Amino acid sequence: MAFTSKDVQELRGRTGVGMMDCKRALEATDGDMEKAVEYLREKGMASVAKKASRVASQGIVDSYIHMGGKIGVLLEVNCETDFVARGDTFKNFVHDIALQIAAAKPLYISKEEIPADVIEKEKEICRAQALNEPKPKPAAIIEKMVEGRIKKYYKEICLLEQDFVKDPEKTITTLLNEITASIGEKISIRRFVRYEMGEGLEKKVDNFAEEINAQVAKMKL
Repeated sequence: MAFTSKDVQELRGRTGVGMMDCKRALEATDGDMEKAVEYLREKGMASVAKKASRVASQGIVDSYIHMGGKIGVLLEVNCETDFVARGDTFKNFVHDIALQIAAAKPLYISKEEIPADVIEKEKEICRAQALNEPKPKPAAIIEKMVEGRIKKYYKEICLLEQDFVKDPEKTITTLLNEITASIGEKISIRRFVRYEMGEGLEKKVDNFAEEINAQVAKMKL
């Protein structure tokens, strides 16, 4: 399996390991990202993984209110010490995550949180779509199509799987692990709630995500 420089960067973000070691890990595992993470852990090199068992009981609750009060987000992110919680690096990360939630509308933090019946229902829909395509396909191909569409589904509804709105070259998981490696403490996105004005009511449809993305673009200038 081939891999790209983006894959090397993602592996570095997930593990905190140097670029060359990440490249070697991907080479040793034929480009399989999950196996490469395991490879580095087995070698004792994945510094982020070492922090996973620590307790993160400090942190902050942050909020983001979109201009005009159309969207609001409340978010709790935890770290290990109050010292880190009061630092600008941690606070900026938390605020970026709140902005991400406002713009990208995730329903869950991770794919592990999705109820099994929800995933199975989505697989049934994906399978039906594949079966209804004009050209018939073998069952094995259909299952691969379903698997690919489910991965796309995860990127749509799971915060950690989404591309970072400020830098689409990295996922939120990559960003989280970069911050973890930089700060040196376990960082955990614990919970969030997102409100959208008039949600559930019959109203004119506005693309708030596009408005937020436009605002992010201005912030980059």
